[in-house]
Amino acid sequence: MNVTLNNIEVMMFYIMVAAYFLSAAISWLTLVVKKEWLEHLATGMAFIGLVGNTVAIVVRTIISQRPPLSNGYEFILTFCWGIVAIYLFAQLRYKVRNLANFVMPIPFLLLVFIIMTMGPDERVAAAIPPALKSYWLTFHVLTAMLSYGAFAISFGLGLMYLIKAKKEEKFGVESVDKGWTSRFPASQVLDELSYKIIGFAFPMLTLCIITGAIWANYAWGTYWSWDPKETWSLITWIIYAAYLHARLMYGWKGKRAAWLGVIGFIAVLFTFFGVNYFLPGLHSYA
Repeated sequence: MNVTLNNIEVMMFYIMVAAYFLSAAISWLTLVVKKEWLEHLATGMAFIGLVGNTVAIVVRTIISQRPPLSNGYEFILTFCWGIVAIYLFAQLRYKVRNLANFVMPIPFLLLVFIIMTMGPDERVAAAIPPALKSYWLTFHVLTAMLSYGAFAISFGLGLMYLIKAKKEEKFGVESVDKGWTSRFPASQVLDELSYKIIGFAFPMLTLCIITGAIWANYAWGTYWSWDPKETWSLITWIIYAAYLHARLMYGWKGKRAAWLGVIGFIAVLFTFFGVNYFLPGLHSYA
């Protein structure tokens, strides 16, 4: 039975790769071929990828008899799920045209990273270290998945804002934009939506750090040990806290806020990849 389930998981993985790639590629094509049905097709590909992503996670859970949250491969699966799920929610809720251009390449590149750096043996479900046998790990990673996924959306919105605002500065807000940014929402809409997304993601990141501290005390007997992962999680938290503080207290909007959101997601990526793969610490098994 496990052989069959493993085959299903592998098949779902490559469906994800193909669907996320097609979603990103088709969304970029819409900048040239301005057909509404292509936008729907790009969204549909993202949905198909999410279904494959969900099935892969469920199958891995059945095979391993535990939440699939214990190594780099499994973390990336959940990271991709969080990004695409929140992207589709934002698309349904706010209908931001061309958001997929700047969001969907992220899960595709994460899966390419798996293909390039992890062999089949490294993707096989295995016994987990004693430190990972805790329900707090599940809460910790789920809140990380939601927060990181939402920050990826705010990153895409921030890039869209910076591009749109530059165009508006050059030609004027009231000018008729006939270029490839003509399908982007107005810059102030992008700015406000990015703020809403970060407003959701920041409490999730806070919960991620709190549950991580509780888990650390359970696993290693201390709530905080200045492990590189802990340190960079705190740095990421401070960046987004500064974003919200500057916006609420000093009225930061526009370019400064967008750049801070972009920098914040770069910190997220380093926390996720740089710490796990380049800095030794308690999280090195991830």
